[in-house]
Amino acid sequence: MPASVISVRSDEVTLKVTIKLSGSMLELEDNILASLNEAGDLATGVALERFDADGDPIMFGGEKWTSKGRLPKTYQTPYGKVEVNRHVYQRSAGGATYCPMEHNARIVIRATPRFAKIVSHKMANAASPVVQQDMAENHGRQCARSYLQNLADAVGSVAQAKEETWHYETPKLEKPVSHVAVGLDGTCMLYCEEGYREAMTGTISLYDRDGERQHTIYIGAAPEYGKETFYERMEREIAHVKRLYPDATYVGIADGAKCNWEFLSQYNAVQILDFYHAAEYVNKVSFAVCPRNEGEREEWVASRCHALKHEHGAAQRLLKELNELPPTRLNETVREDLENTITYFENHQHQMYYANYRKKGYPIGSGVTEAACKTLVKQRLCCSGMKWVERGARVILSLRTLVLTDQRWQQFWSKINQYGFAMPAST
Repeated sequence: MPASVISVRSDEVTLKVTIKLSGSMLELEDNILASLNEAGDLATGVALERFDADGDPIMFGGEKWTSKGRLPKTYQTPYGKVEVNRHVYQRSAGGATYCPMEHNARIVIRATPRFAKIVSHKMANAASPVVQQDMAENHGRQCARSYLQNLADAVGSVAQAKEETWHYETPKLEKPVSHVAVGLDGTCMLYCEEGYREAMTGTISLYDRDGERQHTIYIGAAPEYGKETFYERMEREIAHVKRLYPDATYVGIADGAKCNWEFLSQYNAVQILDFYHAAEYVNKVSFAVCPRNEGEREEWVASRCHALKHEHGAAQRLLKELNELPPTRLNETVREDLENTITYFENHQHQMYYANYRKKGYPIGSGVTEAACKTLVKQRLCCSGMKWVERGARVILSLRTLVLTDQRWQQFWSKINQYGFAMPAST
């Protein structure tokens, strides 16, 4: 027996749901899901009518609109499709139409807000074929891939449009913020027409005085020439955090790329070269120090890396040691590695006071940012066979930054619930 509406009052609806108790437990659970989805559709249909206008003329956009009557339309819900008769308005001159119910109920391209939230979250984490299968297998919902993509695109577009005006609260932290680490890095992804391009990732991490990370804000941007959009977003986030924690010490941390430091040096009192990039240079130059003995080479690398991390002035001593090596006995490749390492340490020794940084509880590695390259970009946009266009990549990265930054996804939808999607009138 199908589900049915028993009664509707001003603030509640009573439904009758009958579930047949037969078959295996798995079959029974499938029956329960189907019956509850059917009941969900009925309840959603009743609920949507509460957001409709009464049919009287309304003022919209400074003009008078009148109802064309209650016209039917089908909407997608977490439970299935539901058809609703709702008032559709139009100006006397004709043209575009406007549906107050869709605006009041926060409908997104024929989807209820809860369904849009579910789909866009899944699309932030997986490709459309995977999401399509997930919806069918786990929710009993059959959805076209194109619709799933369009729905996620609509939500992501709102996230992008509100980046400048919507600010998100930092979660309540267990301990006071002592210092803030700002990092940025790039990673390549494949575009349809332009081949591999560099997407940018940034992190702003809040630490207590013991060096324990309390919270991280993730920022991502699709490849673009000049990286201007990414830098603008980083600037807004840094400014927002500085307003919250004006007394914290701000630390920039990155690899040796010049463009990273041109940006980070503007906003951070302390600049730290990523320790693990420095260690990579130590390992590379070890062939110049111990060219023939692997055991001695490994011991030398361990010794110098330990000194870099724990001893004051270790970077300067290592640089002096490298400058005193006789280059004549080295082959061309090893000699070039030696020269590059000397240049690297000369340029960045002022950012290598690792023992002092550790004493103050500052992070010395950009692992948080490099991990963000993987979780934010690689895991979603660089799967086998994936190629992207600019808009699609931007949408997915906007969604993923909201999902990965603790509590931002919930706050984003709270703002949608409050302000709506600002959807235009239909044509």
